[in-house]
Amino acid sequence: MSRSKAKKQFSVEDLMQQTAGVECRKDEGVLDEIPGAYKPIDEVMQNQSDLVEVVATLKQVVCVKR
Repeated sequence: MSRSKAKKQFSVEDLMQQTAGVECRKDEGVLDEIPGAYKPIDEVMQNQSDLVEVVATLKQVVCVKR
């Protein structure tokens, strides 16, 4: 989704819920980076299963955006 659409569709409250457990800014200045604006990674990886082999899964714990 585009950055402007994410800013219109999601609130700071949504951002706080979606980034629970991740150390990051949680304000309007980073609302365009909300996880809900991105395609679900499991779906993306499943759609390219004939091209890639998953060997590890990482969990985000910090996000830095100035």
